[in-house]
Amino acid sequence: MNQENIKRTHIYSGSTFEELAGYSRALVVGDHVYVSGTVGINFQSGELPEKASDQAEQALDTIEQALEQANSGMHDVVRARVFLTSPEHVPSVSAVLKRRIGFTRPANTTVCTALAVPDCLVEIEVEARIGSGTPR
Repeated sequence: MNQENIKRTHIYSGSTFEELAGYSRALVVGDHVYVSGTVGINFQSGELPEKASDQAEQALDTIEQALEQANSGMHDVVRARVFLTSPEHVPSVSAVLKRRIGFTRPANTTVCTALAVPDCLVEIEVEARIGSGTPR
C-alpha cells in the first residue's frame, strides 16, 4: 500500500468525552486500529456499574463495537493497556480480559493510577491489526 494514499477513518461511540476533548473512540489508519482509552460507562444509557469487573465488561463492549465498525474484532487485538484505580482490581479485571481477549494473547500493560472520570475504576485502550487474528 502506498503510504501517501492512506486516509484516516474516525469512529465515534457517542461519548460526551469525545466531544469534550476532541477525539475519536477509534482511529483506523491502513490496517491499524487505535482505540482510545475507554471507561466502563454505557454511553447510550449513562449507566456506570459499581464493580471493576463489570466496568471492564462494559468498556470491552464499547471497544468491541468500535472494532466491528473498523471491520475488525477482538480477535485482531495486538495490544491492551489497562488502567485501574487500585491493585485490588487486578485479579477480577484480568479475568475479564482473559475471557474476552486472552485467546489472542496480545501484549498487555496494566497500570494502577487515578482516572479522570469520577467513580470509574477501569479504563482500557487497545490497538488492533485488521486481519491479523483468527476469530474464535
